[in-house]
Parts: sequence; C-alpha cells; structure tokens
Amino acid sequence: MVSSSHEALHHFGQKDTAGLIRNFQKLFHVPFPEPCGFTVLNTDLTEIEPVERRVDSLVRVNTEEGDYLLVLESQGKKDERKRGSWPYYLSYLYEQYRCEPVLIVMTQSSSTARWAAQPIRFGLPGWSSLVVRPMVLGPDNVPVITDEKEAVQDVSLAVLSAITHGKGPRAAAILGPLAAALETIDPASAALLVQLVTSGLVDSQAKEIWRDLMAPVNYFFKNPAAQKVRYETRVEDRIEMTLTILELRGLPVPDSVRLRVRACSDLDQLKIWSERAIQVTEAAELFDDDGA
Repeated sequence: MVSSSHEALHHFGQKDTAGLIRNFQKLFHVPFPEPCGFTVLNTDLTEIEPVERRVDSLVRVNTEEGDYLLVLESQGKKDERKRGSWPYYLSYLYEQYRCEPVLIVMTQSSSTARWAAQPIRFGLPGWSSLVVRPMVLGPDNVPVITDEKEAVQDVSLAVLSAITHGKGPRAAAILGPLAAALETIDPASAALLVQLVTSGLVDSQAKEIWRDLMAPVNYFFKNPAAQKVRYETRVEDRIEMTLTILELRGLPVPDSVRLRVRACSDLDQLKIWSERAIQVTEAAELFDDDGA
C-alpha cells in the first residue's frame, strides 16, 4: 500500500526538480548540465502485454547539452523485484524517448539506501552486458540541517533533510529552522513545501511538532494552496483515525475497505465513517447507508 511518506519523496523531485538537481550535484558531485526547462511525463511504462509497470515520477529535463529523463523512485524497504524492474524502466524509457534516463532512488532508511545503491549487473562474471547504478538519496548522504541560516540558503535541501531525518528526538531541531526558512520564500512555493513535509513525515511526534510550528497564522498560510494543505492534513488524520479504531477493536480490515477509506477526500464523509467505526461489528459496515 502506498504511504503518504512514499508519495512525498518522489513528489519532492517532481514538484521541485531544479532543487533536486542542485542537491544531487552537491551530494554526488555529478556534472549535470544547467536545466533550461522541465516536463512531467506519464509514469505508465506498460506495454501491449498485460503487465503493468509504473515508475513513481518521471520528469524530462531540457538542457543545452540535450534532454535527460529523471526516473524518481521512492523506496520504503528492500524489494528484490526492483533489481529487475529498474533496468527495464531505463531501457524502455531510452527506447521510447531517445534521451538519457537517470535513476534516482529516495529513501528514509539507511539499510534500504545501502541495498538500492548496489550496482545491478546482468551478464557473465567479469563481463556485464548491462549495469545499472542508481543514485540514492538517503540518511547517509542527505545532510541533517539544524541551522536556520543553512536552511535559508537552500530551502529545498532543508525540506529533503526534514523528510529524511525528521523523526525521534532531533525532529524539533530540524523542523524549527525549516519553518523559519519557509517564511523567506514566496507563499505559493512555501505552501507546496509545507504539504510535502506534512505528507513525508512518518514519525507521530514529528508530525505533531510540525503541526504546532505551522499553526500560527503567518503570511504564507493565507495562500489558498496552504489552506488546501491544512484541509488535506485533516483528511489524512481522519483516515488514520477510522482505520485505527477498527484495528484497536480487533476487527479484520480487508484491503477493499482500506482502499476505499484512503481514497476518500471528503472530510464530512470520513467523519461519518470514523464515528461508525466505534460501533460496527465488521469493517464493511462502515459503508452502510452510503448508497453503495
């Protein structure tokens, strides 16, 4: 099941591609040409055969030296199937678009980062027919930014730092400077980054700290996009509340119920379901009287 933190990681690269490129130029010392344009592409790589293959985010970067495809994958844990699908993605995309694909894997787990960074080799021992070397952004190479001046200098990197490291006792030290740095950029960009951090934090204590930091009425929260962020946060909280009540009561929660609850973006409907969750005898009864 796709989590909000999974979505935040690859959406960070999709929504702030320029910032992501600056970051991996800095972290990997890669001589990536200066971008002059970006295009978000369809992520569906399915062929005629009934096999679905889909990347998390796909962005075409235009440079004076040619175009590149950023293949952005958010990886929560080790998945050996990716060692087959990632090479497929890159080969397919090169054939489809005839420009160089670059695989970037983002994770909040050090062990997953080490696994993902291992080269994928196909062929004979000592004579590889195909080698894939993902660029991995994770806890071991994304810096921990706790200094406000440093956060102001590179807000995008500070956001990536918060999503990657913002958990446990050091969450406040990371999130506080980031909140101050967001007030130095334009309101629309700040609202978008607030949303990414809100979705990307996996630690409950960090989420509470972030909500407290974002609660005061400051200038960028007057932006319509920021109001949407607050609404989406309430929706996410109500979704988790509904499912948690069912689980705490010991009721089996089928995937069909989880998917329907998580797909709902109507706060009023979610409120009804969370109240029903206290009384139902089985999870599917949440949807009684909903006309379905």
